[in-house]
Amino acid sequence: MSEERLTGRQDRSGFDDDASDASFRPLHADEPPAEAAPPIVLSSISKIAAPARRGWVARLRHGLARRWLSASPNLRGSVYMLSSLLVYAVMVGAMKHVGAAIPLIEILMIRQIIMSLVIVAIAGSALPLLMRTTRPGLQITRGLITLASMLCGFSAVIHIPLAQATAIGFSQVFFVTIAAVLVLKEKVDSRRWIATIIGFAGVMIMLDPSAGGLNIYALASIAGALFGAGVTVSVRMLAATERTETILLYQGVVLMAVLAVPCWWFWTQPSPEQWFWLVLLSLFGTAGQWLLTRAYQVGEAAALAPLDFTRLILSCFTGFVFFAEIPALTTGIGAAIVIGATLYTIRKNARPALTTGAGP
Repeated sequence: MSEERLTGRQDRSGFDDDASDASFRPLHADEPPAEAAPPIVLSSISKIAAPARRGWVARLRHGLARRWLSASPNLRGSVYMLSSLLVYAVMVGAMKHVGAAIPLIEILMIRQIIMSLVIVAIAGSALPLLMRTTRPGLQITRGLITLASMLCGFSAVIHIPLAQATAIGFSQVFFVTIAAVLVLKEKVDSRRWIATIIGFAGVMIMLDPSAGGLNIYALASIAGALFGAGVTVSVRMLAATERTETILLYQGVVLMAVLAVPCWWFWTQPSPEQWFWLVLLSLFGTAGQWLLTRAYQVGEAAALAPLDFTRLILSCFTGFVFFAEIPALTTGIGAAIVIGATLYTIRKNARPALTTGAGP
């Protein structure tokens, strides 16, 4: 709403500053007290104040909307990305808590059912439109890859320290580099390959095979990062033609179809307290996945990827405060190597996009 329109509304309401000052002048000692204002006057004042309040709210809303729309796509994508990381931190903590007693496939099934119900409720009559897709095969493939990423990644989150699982998960960036060569047919120079090798060396330090062999759940975290790279690439491929809600709806269809029988077979009845955590992580997971998908649709992957390191800070905080986890020295050293190599890779990935327009 423009200032001219706001001013026009105030003028038509009859609001006059001089008249207001005269009506509320101070009372002198030699003047008799004025009679109480008739109800019609008080009613008029209320009618004057209400449009003023509505006008202030409208101006604030219009100003925020204008700033948001005028922001660069990468800035808006960054806001979506950071919001998703905060929401995911709550979801991961709840999943680690309830995952000690409830099978993971059951958690994922409940989470996906609630997520799909939320999206369907929001879609309403637009649901048939949102179910239309020009790439059903890629939608199904993405759903299967997403399921594999969740099974591997969340298994690691439940059974090993959050900081270690998160730090190993950063190897996803290196798998994206490999996928860019194999799937997107991009050219990768020797320096990026060196950074990828160094990054995987950092991952091996975090795995620490000399300390009694490789931890199967740490390996699951690497597998989750591998499948997560496939999710990232598939989202970028779908972003040009598909809505965020369409991607999430097809993901729900695929996950529920695949998990239905295993979930029925291994079902464990949750307690009321566990139902609370299951619903909480499902709602936060829905919000987080929508925000993350939206972030990569709006912003460039190379610009958003560095923000992902915020997850390590949040994971360390959550693990220490709620689960009494202290990251091992090998986790810190390996994470530093992985982060350094990842930042270099992201910087190199951003340069070709400025000249050729190629994706990550």
